[in-house]
Amino acid sequence: MMSGRTIRVLELRSVRGTGGGPEKTILFGAARAAADIDVLVCYIRDQRDTTFSLGQRAAQIGVNYVEVDERHSIDPKVIPQLAQLIKDRGINLVHAHEYKTDLLALWLARRTGVVPLATAHGWTGQSPRERFVYYPVDKFLLARYPRVIAVSTDIKNQLVRFGARAERVSVILNSIDPDAFKRSAERRAAVRLALGCADSEFLIGAVGRVEQQKRFDLLLEAMAPLLKARPHLKLAIAGDGSLLASLRAQAASMNLGRQCLLLGHRQDIADLHQAFDLFVQSSEYEGTPNAVLEAMAMETPLVATDVGGTAELAFDGIHGLLVPCRDVPALRDAITRALEDPDATHRRAVAARRRIEDDLSFDARTRKLEDIYRELVHA
Repeated sequence: MMSGRTIRVLELRSVRGTGGGPEKTILFGAARAAADIDVLVCYIRDQRDTTFSLGQRAAQIGVNYVEVDERHSIDPKVIPQLAQLIKDRGINLVHAHEYKTDLLALWLARRTGVVPLATAHGWTGQSPRERFVYYPVDKFLLARYPRVIAVSTDIKNQLVRFGARAERVSVILNSIDPDAFKRSAERRAAVRLALGCADSEFLIGAVGRVEQQKRFDLLLEAMAPLLKARPHLKLAIAGDGSLLASLRAQAASMNLGRQCLLLGHRQDIADLHQAFDLFVQSSEYEGTPNAVLEAMAMETPLVATDVGGTAELAFDGIHGLLVPCRDVPALRDAITRALEDPDATHRRAVAARRRIEDDLSFDARTRKLEDIYRELVHA
């Protein structure tokens, strides 16, 4: 630690609905901050968003939290509100987390003198405006930051290609609390009963927002022949999103029936893992996926596509089975391997849990991030 002086950090993010993986990192990081780091979490909330629930989640874990309301997606009135918040709370550093707050943090740095920092979680949207306007502009802006945290080496490389200086981009992989995500044999029976899953059935699980990035449509294609050939198999997908109705229609057209459970949004992911016998990620793009971290921590055997930071979390053949994205036969073959060699599958799951405890714990990640806070502010 460079000084006993308290560093006041504003974690700044804009998101709709229930958010995603970054929310876990932001909220739990704030809850576990070191004694010399005072964190205020601020979310910009669209007044039209009726499903927003980050305030409740923050209150549950005792995080210092505030919201700034906006009337629509681009509301200039949030800028003076944020500037006043920085002044009133004596903020030293603003930590931004997506393209809107990346722009705001730079603006606030010029207006108030705070230090700007950004974490690049990835660029997952598929709309033309996001792909051809917002994301290129965001990468251009991030190249002007004194420091950026990338959640995978792939994201760092993208930023460097857009002009960021490599020495100013630090890779800190996402991580997880191994104590909060731990398998419990006592919980398994109750969770499976609630899902309507018998002891004799083998439950394959998937978790994530039902959007193009996750390619749950390809997961259904990979699973359909296996479900028909093996009546004891079941597939459960937990998550909500704009493609949920389409996914339901696809499952119905494939006549998957009760073997395919589309659970919608769930907050009990750790409980669901108590019921899962195998976890599958079918994404075509990821930053560093929290869903994979959760599976590894819960000792749920893993099959995943080797996209983004996934291959930096789980090593193929050691912690799980990794396959190329958009390759349905390869995904199906890996699932089959996991089913047909349970001993090897179990060994990989145990090794994955060990990696979480040794290298990917949430406390270790938080300490690395706080060292960057200290370096930037005291410089």
